[in-house]
Amino acid sequence: MRIVVIRHVEVDFCWSKKCSSDRFDSECSEYDKAPIKKEMYKIPRIKYQRVYISRLSRSRDTAEKLFPDDKYTESRLISEVPLRSSFDTEKKMPLWFWNATGRFQWFINSTRQIEGRRQTKKRARRFVTVISNENKNCAIVTHGFFMHTLLQELKKAGFRINNYSFKYKNGEAIIAEKRKTDKITRRIHCEGKKHYIL
Repeated sequence: MRIVVIRHVEVDFCWSKKCSSDRFDSECSEYDKAPIKKEMYKIPRIKYQRVYISRLSRSRDTAEKLFPDDKYTESRLISEVPLRSSFDTEKKMPLWFWNATGRFQWFINSTRQIEGRRQTKKRARRFVTVISNENKNCAIVTHGFFMHTLLQELKKAGFRINNYSFKYKNGEAIIAEKRKTDKITRRIHCEGKKHYIL
C-alpha cells in the first residue's frame, strides 16, 4: 500500500507584515478562501485508487490541477490546523509572532486556539485508520502544518516514510509505504509473546 501525502500548491495571497490581532484573524480567514497560483508540480507516478482532499478550497484546487481526471473524496479529518491570534490587542505585531505564539498555544492545548495538539492527533489517527482499512494506493492533498502530525501517525501505524522535513514546500510529495512483508515480519517478531498483528 502506497500513500502519497501532498502539500497544496502555493496560495495567491499577501499577508500583512505587521497587524493587530483582529486583522490577523481576518487574514487567516481570507487566506482560507484565496485562490492558488498557477504553477506546475510533479508528483510520483503510481496508480492512485483514491484521491483525498480537505474541505479547504486550496486542497481541492490543487487536486484539480494534479489529478484533473479523478474523483475526489473530501474529508474534514485532513484539513489544516486552524490558527488564530494568541491574544487580543490593537498593537501591530509581526506576522512571525502571531504564527509562532499561535502554534505554541496549539502545542500546549490552549483553549485560545480552535484546536489543540491532542485533537489534531486524534483526527489524524482516525484518518489513518480509515485509509488503512481501505488498503488502497491513494493521494492525500493536505496542508503543511497538519502534515507533520499525519506523517507521525502513519509511522506509528507501520508505514515507512521516505523523508521527513522541518517544513514541507508547496506541492511537495512525501511517500508513505506499507508492504505485506512488513506485517509478516511484525507477526513473527511478536509470535513468542502470543500477540499477532495481522
